Amino acid sequence: MSASTDTMQSLTSLTVSNATVALEQGVAAIRAGQAVFDLSKVEAVDSAAVSVLLAWQRAAQEAGLALELKNLPANLKSLTKLYGVCALVSPSLAECGPSSSPAADVPQHHHHH
Repeated sequence: MSASTDTMQSLTSLTVSNATVALEQGVAAIRAGQAVFDLSKVEAVDSAAVSVLLAWQRAAQEAGLALELKNLPANLKSLTKLYGVCALVSPSLAECGPSSSPAADVPQHHHHH
């Protein structure tokens, strides 16, 4: 593994208890030029996670990068939707739309009697 691999892959939680560390870790990665964070290992999140993600986005903007957050856990996605910051956190995420489940795209009234 090279030094340029995703530093955030080791992150397993984004909670009040480690928010500061995660924030600094993320900002350092962004300043080092990393624009993609893989959050697939994150299991524990709370409201602090949202602040961390927003702070990362701000840092990325300052660094002139477009930050892409990949593999957000479901609990984190629902938090960002709850706070109405889903599109801010990850504009590319389809989950930010009004329909959260693929089933919503299927017409429910397709059986005409």
